[in-house]
Amino acid sequence: MTIAILALFFTVILSGFLVKVFPPTNAKWLKMALAFSGAYLFTITIIHLLPEVLLNSSSSPYRVGYWVLAGFFLQLVLELFSHGVEHGHIHHHGHTDSMPFLLLGSLFVHSFLEGSILVEHGHAHAHSGGYEHTSNNFYLVLLGITLHHIPAAFALMSVLLSRLENFRKAFLWLLVFAIGSPLGILVSNTLLTQEAADGLVFTALTGLVAGNFLHISTTILFETSPDHHFNRNKLFATLLGLVLALVSDFI
Repeated sequence: MTIAILALFFTVILSGFLVKVFPPTNAKWLKMALAFSGAYLFTITIIHLLPEVLLNSSSSPYRVGYWVLAGFFLQLVLELFSHGVEHGHIHHHGHTDSMPFLLLGSLFVHSFLEGSILVEHGHAHAHSGGYEHTSNNFYLVLLGITLHHIPAAFALMSVLLSRLENFRKAFLWLLVFAIGSPLGILVSNTLLTQEAADGLVFTALTGLVAGNFLHISTTILFETSPDHHFNRNKLFATLLGLVLALVSDFI
């Protein structure tokens, strides 16, 4: 748990400093990072999160679909306020000297939910066919969230700088996003440690985040190939994210 908290917190903090290295107006690397993280998120959602929550919900697996749908459309609502910052959208509004509180609030909720599913239950589940699910999923999902937070933190810091025109002020507000996932981890590992992996709360949270990931990852993958134009670099980044997620399943 400590590793996850530190990894997610400092990923956002360090990614915020990327605006000093890469100008937000010319961030070609951002599209590559988005394609990579989007493919990774989509893959782990399909091969890990969804199978895990369905297999663990033996009493009512059909209800999982409702939670996934809720997570998908919840993310749609959150993006009305975040303007797509969580998948790399950078909207410059000029100097307003005001804080986009709705944007920060929606990103905090988004980040908190992602951290909330990182609960180590400390036991394995034997699945049919001899496959055994262990806490490895914890680190696979952690890596996915970490990769996703890099372009998101860069985009958020760019938006904050465009509004405040002061790096120190922008950085302080970036901390709201930085503490979201760590706080989600702390809350879940405090309240859910005694709950089995097939408990209602954990099932609901995992379903919500799975739907959330499906929305974000598919949006990223479609946006990185507008009008279905072929782009070798984006294709390579997408396939690299896919392969990393698949290979990590065997590690």
